[in-house]
Formats: sequence, structure tokens, C-alpha cells
Amino acid sequence: MATPRESLIACLRRRGCANPPLFLQLCPALVERFRKETGSTQSYPDYFGLSFQYVDDARLPDRAAIDWARYYPEGVKPGTVFDDWGVGHEPGSAEAMHMTRMLHPLEHCETLEEIQAYPYPDFARADYSHIPPQIAALHARGVGAAFAMSDMTWEISWYLRRMEVLIPDMCMEDEKAVWLLDKTTEQAVVRARKYAGMGVDLFHVGDDVGMQHGMMMAPDFWRTWLKPRLTQVIRAAKSANPDVIFSYHSCGFVTPIIEDLIEIGVEVLNPVQSECMDFAEIHAAYGDRLSFWGTIGTQTTMPLGTPAEVRAAVERNLSIAGPVGGLLCTPTHMLEPEVPWENVLAYVDAVRRFGH
Repeated sequence: MATPRESLIACLRRRGCANPPLFLQLCPALVERFRKETGSTQSYPDYFGLSFQYVDDARLPDRAAIDWARYYPEGVKPGTVFDDWGVGHEPGSAEAMHMTRMLHPLEHCETLEEIQAYPYPDFARADYSHIPPQIAALHARGVGAAFAMSDMTWEISWYLRRMEVLIPDMCMEDEKAVWLLDKTTEQAVVRARKYAGMGVDLFHVGDDVGMQHGMMMAPDFWRTWLKPRLTQVIRAAKSANPDVIFSYHSCGFVTPIIEDLIEIGVEVLNPVQSECMDFAEIHAAYGDRLSFWGTIGTQTTMPLGTPAEVRAAVERNLSIAGPVGGLLCTPTHMLEPEVPWENVLAYVDAVRRFGH
């Protein structure tokens, strides 16, 4: 019988899918619910036997010593934390502590020199020594290893600059936008090459450009500014390991650029939100050239549906993909506190039963 890792790779390569891969992410409140409901001391990925797990990010030198507050002249609230890029995150509610208000350190920069002088992380100098043992340990257990780079070119650039500032810069072809997007792409290329070369099975990048019923920018604007830079990242990963599976995440509606994504080497599209795109239509148009990850709505089915409706959605979408595979059928995003525990169990049960 195939291991979870082997089933994952076969499914995403569309080489057959007798046992569909299983994956989900729980918010902190649901992790607590998991502990209460199961009494398990295992992590929930181990308890449920998920098909893959994420490995850690690199350790960057000297980031904790930086006085990030000086980049926020209006001040920051108590409890604000700063990530490796210096982006501030004000804490959210007790129910959803992973939801934060984002603060933008480059928002008020008026010159290119100010943008260039910022202390960006240097992933070429980072410590990656702890990651190969993690990958080896997962592989030894038959579990896939993945790395998720959510701070990719577009997203981390507007996190730093603020979207309402960065987009006008781009529209005017301002040198500040060109330099910043090139800088974040440079760092993404380093990480792509590193992680692919260390043997992760799945390299997953996030760069949201979709909204509920349209894109946040015109497709041609995306093609001018972001497509060439995403291409660089894909080529870097594939140059280090041609076998790594490259997955691209964008929330919302991205149908107008799916052909472009296939053209530049994206192999898996995530999350195919059921509220924004119809999976049957997307699969009929692109399923022979592209695999998919997601399709079970976290705005609708998971929080608002019954367990029977969750099972029906899983069975429908896996049936659309068929025996060749090509679908990692999962909730489209992290499950939030309002998702009933019964629906979490219904999702897991439906994937397992379909495989048998």
C-alpha cells in the first residue's frame, strides 16, 4: 500500500489516486478543541495522519536586535509583534489570535533611497541546517514534506509598502515599486532554490491577486508586473530540483490568469474557492494540465453546512477529479473557530471513505 507521501505525489502528478491525500489546517481555537475532544497528546497532523506537513523556515541572523518601532512614527499598540520583514502585527481577538491588524514600515517612504536603506532579511545568509533533518524524518515516516512561502513578491511588497501606496507607484511605473518588487523577488528566488534543493516534495507560494468575483488588478497588469517575477521563482525551484511540485496560492477569482500560470510552470492551483470559481468548470477546462488543492468552502460548507453536506462536497469534487487524481481535496483555508467539530470529523471521514 502506498504511503501518504507516495499517494500525494501520485495524485498531484495525475498518475492515479486510489487513496486521496488528506490535509487540513486548524486555527489555535480549533487546536484547543481538538485537544478537548480527543484527549490526544499528539499533534493534530500526526493524529489525523495528514499526507504532508510543513517544515520550518530558515533562521535569520540579527533580526531580533532591530528597533522596528522607529519605522512606525505613529506608534504601535502594546502586544504588537514584528515578523522577519519588520511588518507589524497588532493582536486580534482572544477567539482568533492569528488574525492581526497589519502595519506597513515603508508606507511613508518618499524616496528610493529610503526604500533601499531598509533592513531587509538576507535569506542567502540564513541558517537552514535544521531543515534537512525535518525533511528526512517526515520521509522516513512516509509523510510528505512541504514548504510554504506566503511572503512572496506581491504580498510581501504590499505588506511592507501598503497596498494603497504600492499600486499607485506601479501604475506610474515609479522606480520605488520596481526596486521593491525586484528585491522581494530576489529573496524569494534564494528560498525557492534552497528548499527545492533540500528535497521538499511540495513548494507552495502565496501571492493573492483574486477577490470574490474578480481580480484585484487587471490581468494585463498582473502579466506586466508579477508574471515575470513569479517565473523567476519557479525557474529557481526547478533548477535546484526538477521533481519538486510547484503550487501557487491565490484566494478568490483568478480564472483569467490560469493559462498564464500553466505556461510558466505552476503545477497545482490553490485553493479553488467554491464561492468564487466552480470546480467542475475549472477542472473541465484545465484538469488535463493542472492539479488543484482546496475546493471545500471555508466561507460556506465548513462553517455553515451539516456533516452530510461536508461529506457530499468531498465526494462530489473527488469524483470530478476521478481515478487519475489531480485534486488534493481540502478546506480552502485554515479552519476558523466557528467551524463545528463535527464538520472537521466529517471532512476527514469523507476523504478516508472515498479512498476505500
